[in-house]
Parts: sequence; C-alpha cells; structure tokens
Amino acid sequence: MVGGFAKAGHKVAGCARRAGHIESLAKEYPAPHMFSQVDVSSDAEALGFCKAAFEATGPPDLLINNAAVINPSAPLWEIPAADFDRLMAINVSGTANMIRHAVPLMAKEGRGIIVNLSSGWGRSTSPEVAPYCASKWAVEGLTRALAQELPKGLAAIALNPGIIDTDMLRTCFGEESAHYRGPVEWAEKAVPFLLSLTAGNNGESLTAP
Repeated sequence: MVGGFAKAGHKVAGCARRAGHIESLAKEYPAPHMFSQVDVSSDAEALGFCKAAFEATGPPDLLINNAAVINPSAPLWEIPAADFDRLMAINVSGTANMIRHAVPLMAKEGRGIIVNLSSGWGRSTSPEVAPYCASKWAVEGLTRALAQELPKGLAAIALNPGIIDTDMLRTCFGEESAHYRGPVEWAEKAVPFLLSLTAGNNGESLTAP
C-alpha cells in the first residue's frame, strides 16, 4: 500500500513491529515519508508514533489500523492465556491506542477517515481460530460504536480486506494460500478504494474489492 499511496502523491507515516521491514521501507521511501518500529499494544509507543508522524507529515487524512497477529491453530482451551492476551493486546488494544491519539489530531482539522482492518472472521467463525475471531468481531463492534461518537467530518469504517496470501494466512491455510492474491496485487485495487472513502461511509462495514 505504501507504494500506491506515495505514487498518488500522499505522504505516508507507517509503523510495524519488525525492524527489518521498517528499515526497508525507510530506504525505499525516504522523507517526506516516515516509518518507525512500534509495538501498538503499548499506548506510550502509539502516542510517541502519532506525535512523530504529525511532525513529519501533518495531521492524518487516513488512518489504517492493520496491526494483527493470529493464534496457532488449536482449540481455545489449548491456547495459553499469555498468547490469548498478547493477541488481544495487539489486535484490539493496538487499534484503540492508535485511535486514542489520532482522533484529536483529525478533529482539529475537522476531517479524517479511520479504517480498522477486520476480517471475514470478524463476521463469521471457524474452529481453532477463536481468539482471532474474537478480536476481529471486537474490531467490528469498536468501529461501529466509534462511528457514533466521532465529530462531524470524521468517519470510522471496518474493512474486511478479503483473503490475501500473507505469512499470517499461511499459518492457517498452508500451501492453499498460494491460490489467493498477494499483497501487491491486492493493493492495486485497495489503495484507490481506500482513497475514495468519505465521511459519508461512517459506520459502514465494507469489504475491499
């Protein structure tokens, strides 16, 4: 997505847990873009990133909350409490942490779109991924409630990205993952779609093209 947004003339501020990914992005897309290694489950780190991003790129027009992990396939009762809690901290609390510090910046401008990445498993369920399903159902509910709270001009949207061939998908689907679109192909349609969203989409649960 970074390439698509940059090509369209937008400044991109992004974060991720893995330092290697961030370093690669920073080299490929130098200033005025900015990228930082951040654990969004930490409210302090989320705050630090939002402050740095604001200074580097200005108030956000579009916030995409995409950080997520999935549990190893197993019945719920076999998943350790620490693993369950960590998943919720990233997938749910991480989303809330970014919103907590981005919305005030957007509200000052009177505009801004918040897109919280959900999943097909945020609107349905499957066995052995109960924690992930729970987190994405939470994202859907959080987004709808947030949409009712936002100031005029802002919007919150839950987006099911569809099935994409990623490292995370391979932990569940194995070799079958290769039958689905990769991230680059997905982004070719997703970026224009995301840029087309307006305040009129507030509260909607959408699916990427």
